Amino acid sequence: MRGDDTKQATLFSLVSPEQRVPADHPLRPIKALTERVLSTLSRTFGRMYSKTGRPSIPPERLLKAQILIALYSVRSDRMFCEQLDYNLLFRWFLDMTMDEPGFDHSSFSKNRDRLLEHEVAAKFFAAVVDEARALKLMSNDHFSVDGTLIEAWASLKSFRPKAEKPEDRDPPDDPSNPTVNFHGEKRRNDTHASTTDPEARLARKGNGKEAKLSFSAHALMENRNGLLVDLSVGVATGTAEREHALALLEKHVAAGSTVGGDKGYNQRAFVAGCRDLGITPHVAEKAKHSAIDGRTTRHRGYLWSMRIRKRIEEIFGWSKATGGFRRTRFRGVKRTQQAGYFVGAALNLLRITRLATIG
Repeated sequence: MRGDDTKQATLFSLVSPEQRVPADHPLRPIKALTERVLSTLSRTFGRMYSKTGRPSIPPERLLKAQILIALYSVRSDRMFCEQLDYNLLFRWFLDMTMDEPGFDHSSFSKNRDRLLEHEVAAKFFAAVVDEARALKLMSNDHFSVDGTLIEAWASLKSFRPKAEKPEDRDPPDDPSNPTVNFHGEKRRNDTHASTTDPEARLARKGNGKEAKLSFSAHALMENRNGLLVDLSVGVATGTAEREHALALLEKHVAAGSTVGGDKGYNQRAFVAGCRDLGITPHVAEKAKHSAIDGRTTRHRGYLWSMRIRKRIEEIFGWSKATGGFRRTRFRGVKRTQQAGYFVGAALNLLRITRLATIG
């Protein structure tokens, strides 16, 4: 029998978002783990707000929204707030009732400086890592490092000579999208800078690749389950990979451990820096002028490091393809670093819940 296509909606409903989300939905363990992590930051949240005045949106709700944005590839805060009006799964994750009004996208912008001031993103990411350690999912002895480029939120048309003044430029043929011809002009980071984001640098991934305004991103991964230990964003310079990697190792890795890396880390300065920290550098060997020799490569552990270190590419792949971190939506290193922590935390939460279920 064919059913009727009834157009009239019911006047009342007693169904809650909790009833609509399946009991085995993969977001349920992520929600539980996220709320456990957020409970450890309660004192930090208390210091962020005044004791008087009009109540604001709970910071826990804003942070959980950032996790949803990364997990579901929502491309902007504005789009997330639009979906919040009709997406029951999002409302359930944020503990919102069916008739509770959503919040405006400007809430993210207004609270972003407050989160930066109190380093909430970094503390949230560190608390997620601590949960992984408490579940004994992370190695304390074997790690891998790698770096990548994150496109800046700035156009190449904004990359202008540093000494240039606004009155020196020719009137644009189209104020909204002027035609710019860079043919024959040498543009370098020491002579030019972006007027949109001065911290962005012109960089390319390799020979023959196009140069783009970018930031450098650097990851430290533990080798047991491929979880992200830390993520560092900085200015894209020629020595950024080595400098950030050594800083991450000094902060998180104890003497006696090993660290894997590709040929880009096969530099005497990086190898010497690792040995000064008491860390064994398992970097990919070069045919000529290699900074390591048979004293390192003859061990079986070196072969395992070379195999497992490639998993760090999965972190960058997920962050860019799913987490929306291929190109930053923010200006400056600090705001891009904050966004990176949220994406990294979302990835770790996803992997921790899967590993805990398997275990």
